[in-house]
Amino acid sequence: MIVCSCNVLTDHDVRSAVIAADDLRRSPKQVYGCLGCSAECGRCARTIRTIIKEALGACARKCCDGCPHSAMHAEAEQIQTEIPV
Repeated sequence: MIVCSCNVLTDHDVRSAVIAADDLRRSPKQVYGCLGCSAECGRCARTIRTIIKEALGACARKCCDGCPHSAMHAEAEQIQTEIPV
């Protein structure tokens, strides 16, 4: 199914960008960037958010204990706290 007619993105394109990424894509803007495009009219943003939630399941908001991504997020948080502001 075509999700974004401006950029001709399918639901499969969006789902693949979300799942295949090392860092989780949690916003339409991040998905557009991963796919090498940007939002044009913005009508697809709501559908892309829905696909992100479906693809990530419980990880869509925040990783929980036991999630395969939780170690990656803990490492990213540690790096951010080590960087002087």
